[in-house]
Amino acid sequence: MSEHLTMTTFKEKVFNFEANKDWKYEGDLPAIIDFYADWCGPCRMVSPVLEDLGKKYEGKLHLYKIDTEAEPELAGMFQVQSIPTIFFVPMDGQPSYAMGALPKQELERAIAEVLKVE
Repeated sequence: MSEHLTMTTFKEKVFNFEANKDWKYEGDLPAIIDFYADWCGPCRMVSPVLEDLGKKYEGKLHLYKIDTEAEPELAGMFQVQSIPTIFFVPMDGQPSYAMGALPKQELERAIAEVLKVE
């Protein structure tokens, strides 16, 4: 369900920071971006929950993953200091984020309130 992003695909699908100084989401659906690393225990706990939510909301939102080990520049650009860090990217307005392995109910609440996805 989820799609791994590189610097190149991030600029195409999320935010082209080379073309825009101010935040401008490039996507066609709201998105969740999971900043993670393979060695991170809490990341491995939250990953299947996010995959379940990706299936539940299929066609209503994008689920992206960014490996902070493979893409340190992206992690640095968003000041990701602990993982997992989960960004919630609405169609309009600024993204918000949460740190840590959030329970499924918290993620669903953010999907409804921040992303406006039912």
